[in-house]
Amino acid sequence: MLTIQVAIAAEWFHSKWGVPAEAYLECMKAYLSGKTEYGWYICLYDESIVAGLGVIENDFHDRKDLTPNVCAVYAEEEHRKKGLAGNLLNKVVDDMRNKGVTPLYLVTDHFGFYERYGWEFLCMVQGDDEPKMTRMYIHR
Repeated sequence: MLTIQVAIAAEWFHSKWGVPAEAYLECMKAYLSGKTEYGWYICLYDESIVAGLGVIENDFHDRKDLTPNVCAVYAEEEHRKKGLAGNLLNKVVDDMRNKGVTPLYLVTDHFGFYERYGWEFLCMVQGDDEPKMTRMYIHR
């Protein structure tokens, strides 16, 4: 049963970000088998995933020294502005801190949202396959 649920979560993240579901599945299985302390977090409503995020080594940017990265933060549109993403962000920060993993980094184009949850602008980073620069945030 757990394998089916993990596959469903991997497909959900794939549908939001376009990264192959197999990549999400590999990361999730590594966490569940104890090979990494970086995990995945989802919020369910009526047995459907309505929000989620993950923690990975690097979120496709050129600053490989800024690790680990919170990634794939997403809330379904009809469930936004209810605190789901913010609660997940707070949960991941607490979980990682309890494991001795600080700071955390996050790449985003959003302004104002992450600052409400203690994230601070750090620098601009370049995507692995993009000329465009993106904002990098840190949570200490």
